[in-house]
Amino acid sequence: MYRAIAAALGEEPRFRKVDLFGQIQKAVGHLYYDKKITPVFIMDEMHLARSDFLLDLAMIFNFSMDSKNPFVLVMSGLPFFQSRLRLNQAQCLAQRIIVQYKFEPLDKDEVKGYLDHRLRLAGAVTPIFTEQTIEAIASHTGGWPRLINNLASTALLYGAQLKRNPIDEDIIRMAAEETSL
Repeated sequence: MYRAIAAALGEEPRFRKVDLFGQIQKAVGHLYYDKKITPVFIMDEMHLARSDFLLDLAMIFNFSMDSKNPFVLVMSGLPFFQSRLRLNQAQCLAQRIIVQYKFEPLDKDEVKGYLDHRLRLAGAVTPIFTEQTIEAIASHTGGWPRLINNLASTALLYGAQLKRNPIDEDIIRMAAEETSL
């Protein structure tokens, strides 16, 4: 990961971790101070990150004893990532977080709006899911968009195979079994 960060910053990655950290800091400083560019690092699936990696992030992105932030670090992950940050070994990173945002699941009306929007983007001009189907999707997915996408996509495939329009609750039940929801 550190080698990838160094390479993304235009550096020829070194081999020792301590050298990589210095390279990353130097490259970030060069971009920020010399080129007036604020680098943005986006790290997804951080709930899977090992504890030692979280400690390393705190060290890599420690600039001038935290008196300056010549970069933006966006970390995202499942809700239990916040719990991991509260553990003692991650405190040095958690203390550096300026803004936190927690996504909440969509309610039934938001699920309907979300599905309608996604279907319009795909070119649908007539309703494909009934009101009861949308309720079933919301119920099976708990309102989480990624799960909504998986369930709805699978239901659309089943519906096309079975030539069903609109998609009914039986199709949603089959799709839920297929996707383990």
